[in-house]
Amino acid sequence: MSKLDDSIQELCPDGVEFKLLEECCEILDRQRKPVTKASRQAGIYPYYGANGIQDYVADYIFDGTFVLVGEDGSVKTSNDTPVVNWAEGKIWVNNHAHIIKEKDGVLLRYLFHYIQTIDIDSLVHGNIPKLTGKDFKQLQIPVPPIEVQREIVRILDNFTELTAELTAELTARKKQYEYYRDSLLRFDNNISIMELKDILTIKNGRDYKHLSKGKYPVYGSGGIMTYVDNYTYDKPSVLIPRKGSLDKLYYVDTPFWNVDTIFYTEINTDLVNPKYVFYFLQNKHLERLNKAGGVPSLTQAVLNKVKISIPNLGVQNRLVDVLDNFEKICNDLNIGLPAEIESRQKQYEYYRDMLLTYAATGSIISSKQASKQASKQASDN
Repeated sequence: MSKLDDSIQELCPDGVEFKLLEECCEILDRQRKPVTKASRQAGIYPYYGANGIQDYVADYIFDGTFVLVGEDGSVKTSNDTPVVNWAEGKIWVNNHAHIIKEKDGVLLRYLFHYIQTIDIDSLVHGNIPKLTGKDFKQLQIPVPPIEVQREIVRILDNFTELTAELTAELTARKKQYEYYRDSLLRFDNNISIMELKDILTIKNGRDYKHLSKGKYPVYGSGGIMTYVDNYTYDKPSVLIPRKGSLDKLYYVDTPFWNVDTIFYTEINTDLVNPKYVFYFLQNKHLERLNKAGGVPSLTQAVLNKVKISIPNLGVQNRLVDVLDNFEKICNDLNIGLPAEIESRQKQYEYYRDMLLTYAATGSIISSKQASKQASKQASDN
């Protein structure tokens, strides 16, 4: 980082001035337009909400390069920093995301990186979390000389570009896996066809709040919610969301508890390998069975009639072995591309926080410390 060191020592040896965000960019919130899902016309233009692209629509209201920051709903990361997205081209933005555009003196890409370091925990309130326009405009931004901004952006973009390339490769591999899985699970007409009710029993979940903390995971439609001291079922099972993300199935082969937003299954292992059922149902894309007008949902009656191809157990076991190996390459966070992406992201976050606080203060400190210094400076002024 010698080039950055030299620039900082030459251009801002005593640190830099903090400015309000509204002084650093154009805030275009008044130009946003929400459109209900029922009123949207499908098209090619990204429709952005608080945490990214929600849909694609037939028209756009912005054309250019922008930074979007979550306003209400999913507005915070697990580190209490804002949810930030980079958007280019023709887009539509609803009123759940703040939208900013570059103006002279501050690079938009610099703001993109810096806003991701700000601790907004104390600014987000309400039953539906909200970062108001007033608080958003008042965020404190250190503004080093443009040469320093440009060098910081260059360094950090090197990390994000590599992460993007790795993510694109992982996405391609997942598509390859899905194609391979779906191809393997297509059979000729000589294979037995049964309904789900012939090979398994679908069971409802129950509330867990009467239980104590423990070692058994509690599953809902979004995954593991907590851990308790009792379990619903202790044999291999496929968990099928009753509401919400209907395609997000879970295969569980250790004791678990599940709540009423997700079904569990008692599977006849004399007929089928439970993991085979899991893979086959992934191939069925269960969201197509949703008939609800609001929150997507499935019923036992509908699921019981889903047809499943049943080759002999030997064939099922071989298919499971092949698909397990391929899925591990794609999804296991301890190997391959996912681990590399996670490592690069952590590397990016470390250097981002270090570089941006260094440029602002002349010393390497945490982003929370920088925020405190910014607040003190603002009150002194």
